[in-house]
Amino acid sequence: MTGPANENTPPHHTHHHELRVTRFIAAPPETVWQAMAYRQEEWWCPAPWSVRIDEQDARAGGITRMTMLGPQGEEVPQDGLFLAWDEGRRFATTDAVTGDLRPSGPFMIGIWEIAPEGEGTRYTATARHWREEDCRAHADMGFEQGWMLAADQLAALCEPPAR
Repeated sequence: MTGPANENTPPHHTHHHELRVTRFIAAPPETVWQAMAYRQEEWWCPAPWSVRIDEQDARAGGITRMTMLGPQGEEVPQDGLFLAWDEGRRFATTDAVTGDLRPSGPFMIGIWEIAPEGEGTRYTATARHWREEDCRAHADMGFEQGWMLAADQLAALCEPPAR
């Protein structure tokens, strides 16, 4: 499978308080969606970190609870709600509201989406923040490197092995 000449776009600020990464994946959208939506424990966090899915109700308004697990035994819970679940296309979450519609200190809205492109799929992950300082902090925490590594891990699950 081939992609466009410029397969991967470096992360950047797209507009006010937003960070984004995008990557061409040499696999059909159906394959990418299955891995992106249903195999998150295999790609979500850049190694050596991993994620444990504690609960997911994959629908708009459904609960999403996961715990990021660090190499030194760190555990970082991520609780929130799905804002959108468009099967085969995108899902979006936020940490601004957790289960039972409880407000939480909001950090971001995350949007993970795919679209057909040539003989493969364009994957895009976006982080939208309420405040500029949160956006800056996310960038300083390693958004660019971390989210691109996760995108590479997703691609490795989807793309056929090199011959």
